[in-house]
Amino acid sequence: MLSFHAMAQLKIIGKVSDAKDNSPLPGVSILVKGTTLATSADASGNYGIEVKGENDILVFSYTGYTTQEVKVGARKTINIQLAESSSGLNEVVVIGYGTVKKSDLTGAVVTVKGEQLMDKPVANISQALQGKVTGVEVSINSAAPGAAAKVRVRGIGSINSNIDPLYVIDGVVGVDPNSVNPLDVASVEVLKDASSTAIYGSRGANGVIMITTKRGKKGDATVSYENNMNISELYRHLPTLNSEQFVKIYNESFANGQKFDPAGAVWAPPVELNHANFPLLFDTNDKPIYDTNWEKETYKPAFSQSHQLNIQGGNEKSVYSLSLGYLDQNGLAPTSAFKRYSVKMTMDNDVKDWLKIGGNINLIRSSQRLVTDGNGSLNVPRAVTEEVPIVPVKYPDGSWAGNFDIAGLEGAPNPVHIANERYTINNNMQMLGDVYAVLHLTKDLDFKTDFGYNLSGQKNNFYSSLNLPHLSQDQGGVANINSYLNYYWQTENYLTWNKQINDKQKLTALLGVSFQRTGYERVRSETQSFIDDIFQWHYQQAGSVKSANESQDDQSSLASFYARLTYNIDEKYLFTATGRYDGSSRFGKNNKYAFFPSVGAAWRISQEDFLKDNKSISNLKIRASYGTSGNQEIGQARSLAQIQPNTTVLNGAAQSTLLPSYIGNPDLKWERSIQADGGLELGLFEDRVNLTADYYNRVTKDLLLQTPIPWSAGEVNANVYKNVGSVRNSGIELSLNTVNVKNEDFEWSTTFLFSSNKNKVLKLNDGNADIFPGPNFLGENFVIRVGEPIGSFYGMTRLGTYSDSESAEAAAHNLKPGDRKYIYNPDGSNYYSIIGQAYPKWTGNFSSNFKYKNWDFAFDIRFVQGVNTAANFKHSVEDRQTLSNSLATVLNAWTPTNQNTSVSQVRNYRFAQDSHFDTWWVEDGSFIRGQNFMLGFSLPSATVSKLHLSRLRVYASVQNLFLITKYTGYDPEVDTFNSGYGSNSAFSQNLDFFSNPRPRVWNLGLQASF
Repeated sequence: MLSFHAMAQLKIIGKVSDAKDNSPLPGVSILVKGTTLATSADASGNYGIEVKGENDILVFSYTGYTTQEVKVGARKTINIQLAESSSGLNEVVVIGYGTVKKSDLTGAVVTVKGEQLMDKPVANISQALQGKVTGVEVSINSAAPGAAAKVRVRGIGSINSNIDPLYVIDGVVGVDPNSVNPLDVASVEVLKDASSTAIYGSRGANGVIMITTKRGKKGDATVSYENNMNISELYRHLPTLNSEQFVKIYNESFANGQKFDPAGAVWAPPVELNHANFPLLFDTNDKPIYDTNWEKETYKPAFSQSHQLNIQGGNEKSVYSLSLGYLDQNGLAPTSAFKRYSVKMTMDNDVKDWLKIGGNINLIRSSQRLVTDGNGSLNVPRAVTEEVPIVPVKYPDGSWAGNFDIAGLEGAPNPVHIANERYTINNNMQMLGDVYAVLHLTKDLDFKTDFGYNLSGQKNNFYSSLNLPHLSQDQGGVANINSYLNYYWQTENYLTWNKQINDKQKLTALLGVSFQRTGYERVRSETQSFIDDIFQWHYQQAGSVKSANESQDDQSSLASFYARLTYNIDEKYLFTATGRYDGSSRFGKNNKYAFFPSVGAAWRISQEDFLKDNKSISNLKIRASYGTSGNQEIGQARSLAQIQPNTTVLNGAAQSTLLPSYIGNPDLKWERSIQADGGLELGLFEDRVNLTADYYNRVTKDLLLQTPIPWSAGEVNANVYKNVGSVRNSGIELSLNTVNVKNEDFEWSTTFLFSSNKNKVLKLNDGNADIFPGPNFLGENFVIRVGEPIGSFYGMTRLGTYSDSESAEAAAHNLKPGDRKYIYNPDGSNYYSIIGQAYPKWTGNFSSNFKYKNWDFAFDIRFVQGVNTAANFKHSVEDRQTLSNSLATVLNAWTPTNQNTSVSQVRNYRFAQDSHFDTWWVEDGSFIRGQNFMLGFSLPSATVSKLHLSRLRVYASVQNLFLITKYTGYDPEVDTFNSGYGSNSAFSQNLDFFSNPRPRVWNLGLQASF
């Protein structure tokens, strides 16, 4: 008995550290094999455990490291060094309020490491995500410096609510990711299914993207520096008429006037284009002096650069990091630019064995100069195409030239003039971060409290010169300032219980509460009529006309209670259950709270005895999940009746007024997305081949839909938010990663991603009547119809043009040969139908990486198929001769000898046939793009050591190397309207009304560390 008692009290102590740098590993699990005796290492890596005898075996396991088993023997002190696991299955994946091994996931979660994310120079995280994750469609719609991309996770599940995913940066929820320096990112996790997103409840319906930034590391301080310099250039062109062609078409257009208006209209130009009338533009032979190519004059090669410095270090108790970033990005359009300065600091400190504290602060200062404002206005991209070639940029005396110099033309200034004297400067200052404390209450139980914040001040300065005809000359110049103060804070408090039940069962339970507050303040002022351009927005009181003075503020709150339980049986059978109970100030008093549950399960078949030692199959897992998440993004106070203050003039004096603005709906509640997901993960030949496949079906119910009310109700807004309608998204996602060759000198790996999403509107308002959400450009551009997908283009069908033999048919519609020919209803009215889709049927990405000794080469090709793009710009530059320049396509316009064409006969715009949004504009927008090609060289270690460095790599790359497409505009991936029905901008994608061309970018870069 005494002997047995002594054996039972045998205690083993020791320390667990990292084999690479000998740094302590806190939280390592230590288990006596075959028993329930277990413990975990403390913050310094120290542990103590009682065993029964010398024959006992200790099992040391830690996420991301190879498990070790050690026999106790006669030792009382056992120190262990764990090595990082080479298998991707042991990678740590960040999920809501915690981490988990990749192999233990039951949900559809994809990780992108920082070095994979930033394989090309981009200004923001949303652009960097393009082509990285299946089921995530990223559209880079604007080439303006600093512009963000649109990100959609598994399709569009809402009509009037926000459809962007929820971004979580270092635990702070709802942050705009595009304000953060992407070079600070350590990893990005995309949570796509209900099992992974339900922990964020009412805001997880559109997917969750979790961004983890770089923090300190134990060991000696390391310093790394990254530099990139690049040149952007225009490489696709939109051909327009040169001077000789313009004069020819101009004269023909007036000559054709009698045909289209024989009643006696003016068929001659206001002023003949000749030397007598325009001696500065025509020589004595009446030939144009200038032949200006406005693309070349406007879109010049642009130089950009970025610099990033990172410092990381620490000891056994404390780790720290500091990063400094600078980006200077210039656009093809003159004077367009984006600058960003960033400073980020982190600190994590093990104050006691039972207490850890830390935090981070991220300061970002950015300034964006935009020179393309007001879709449809006379902005820079439109002027590039519409400005006539017979005028120069400037006359010899230095004065600006433009269409306004020729009577009868649409008098726009030239694009270089606009870019220099009409612009907006968006200034932003942001502070983002958090502070936290972790209390190790017991060896199994932790409590974490966290306070996160996001404070930003934005000041947008706009000025349009008093020298810009048809833009701001009549107002004597226009200056306005929009200032915003945005604030957000959250407090998260949660318990995490990690219980090793025995050597085959593990349990993790999470229970927490969260409180969040969001608010903003806005002030706007505008002044016109300046005596000189020098004052601008710097000194608004210099303008004699005060045209606007506005202010507004608002706030909302969210209270949440959440829980998650994960259960692991023998690394084979995995279960997850999640629930969140949310209460929001945005909804009606009858529906403040809602519950969002989910369940997930996975079976690691490869861990079963019949497959465990299989030489071909290294990993095989099937998983499934089902659950609900929500959407609350509709703005503030939509459940409440509202009034709108304003002013009017009574008896010659200003008088304040109050108007009923919005009727309110006290029964308003969350949209609910119910999603089922099934997945397969397969690894072959020691994970040399990895395949992941997912099928999902997501139905969004109780859509937050703006439903019309009668104007007779007397409200300013003739609609009210109600929960009606439903939308379904279903699709397939495939990811295939292969290591084709791997030896001492050469390595070759490839990745192929494929995503297909099918969207369908299931239900709308009572009666399922069509909804026309806008934009409305010469007719409705989109329709929302039951049975059809969101993003359905709606317009007329153009059959070509009427020939001479079809004059009678043309006359039935008051048209003539040479006019455009459409399909009509039997009663002769215009026939409208769905004529295309703004969202692709499938997308794919193929990338390949090669390494040979110190050289590396990689390329990335993107495929987008089964999609349309609407070239709305054709209206202005194909159907309006004698107002401006035209596309070169008008050279193929109808003539008596060229009647098989879709371009109508040229004529004075006064007699032009009405333009319609039609099938001639809605083109095939499918494309194959050479995203990125990169060649790098790392200096040999011996050479690097002589330079007192640990790494030195130089590389060259090119983005947007080629584009294969049938689309006739600059780029089929575009959105120039940037607005939609409600606030989700779902109904402007792939509408092109004069876009900034997307450049080809040549880069040189350097990466160094010591």
